[in-house]
Amino acid sequence: MSSAVPPETEQGYAPPAVRQFSVFLDNRVGKLHELLRLFEENAQIHLAGFSVHDASDYAVVRLIFSNADLARNMLRKAGYTFSENDLLVVELGDGQSVKTLCVHLLSAELNIRFAYPVMLQREGRPTVAIAVDDHTLAGQILLRKRYNLLGEEDLA
Repeated sequence: MSSAVPPETEQGYAPPAVRQFSVFLDNRVGKLHELLRLFEENAQIHLAGFSVHDASDYAVVRLIFSNADLARNMLRKAGYTFSENDLLVVELGDGQSVKTLCVHLLSAELNIRFAYPVMLQREGRPTVAIAVDDHTLAGQILLRKRYNLLGEEDLA
């Protein structure tokens, strides 16, 4: 008797998640450079995306790396204050745009909390990181609409 493996359904689908680090910095000259320099000398990690949001006294730097575990350890060792959350990283193919991505998520009443471009172009295709209310539902919708979702292993 053979054991049959049930086909994977969209209900069992979990989208690939990419870990984002939000690092809190004093809003002073050179602090961003210090942070980024921490990672540039390590060949085991690649900075795939970042975004800076500043206020008068501090800045929040959102970072995506090819190796989240190593990034976490390096940030802790260097004494940075940070938080973590999961994002979807979406590659835009032919005929796909940020506008159409937004329309598809809007049709499911999903909120995009924030988005920013990723410094990665596989085969010349633009890539965007998005934070949404429900990663699983957003991943299912984007998969049905033939978007390519990237995981951490794709960011190297």
